[in-house]
Amino acid sequence: MTQELISNVESNMKTSVNHLVEEFTKIRTGRANPSLVTNIQVDYYGTKTPLQQLASISVPDPKLLLIQPFDKGSFEDIEKAIQNADIGLNPATDGDVIRIPIPSLSEERRQELTKVASKFTEDSKISIRSHRRSGMDELDKMKDEISADDVKRFETQIQELTDKYVKKVDELLSVKQNELLEV
Repeated sequence: MTQELISNVESNMKTSVNHLVEEFTKIRTGRANPSLVTNIQVDYYGTKTPLQQLASISVPDPKLLLIQPFDKGSFEDIEKAIQNADIGLNPATDGDVIRIPIPSLSEERRQELTKVASKFTEDSKISIRSHRRSGMDELDKMKDEISADDVKRFETQIQELTDKYVKKVDELLSVKQNELLEV
């Protein structure tokens, strides 16, 4: 029962870290990355559809995204959706593919993006601490069923997990900041 609690807490903390990694892939670093556009919703025949379901997305070089729609009739819809997504990218269509050049980031924009990354990191830490708190609450409910020594041992395990995942989140932030500030 208690080992199950510990593994649930750890699983929830891993989910928080994975969510942070997903958020970081959406932050533009001046390099082409398909995740910049994969989740853009395109109004396709009256239905909001993720771009990745309507086209293949490739990165022929670090400063260019190439989008090849499966349906030639969706070119305008995809182009409009990218422009309306407010991600600072301007698509250009040449009939067969949509090209999206990735502009270099200004120093000011790099600083703004590091602040955004820091906010995502702080949100992730809050989530990890929340999972710790709920794990501790569950452990509290079991105090009548297990010994005081076991309670202390499990509390220590939960705290060690929290420290481990907070450290992991800080490492991810450090890598992302270096990536963003790299010219």
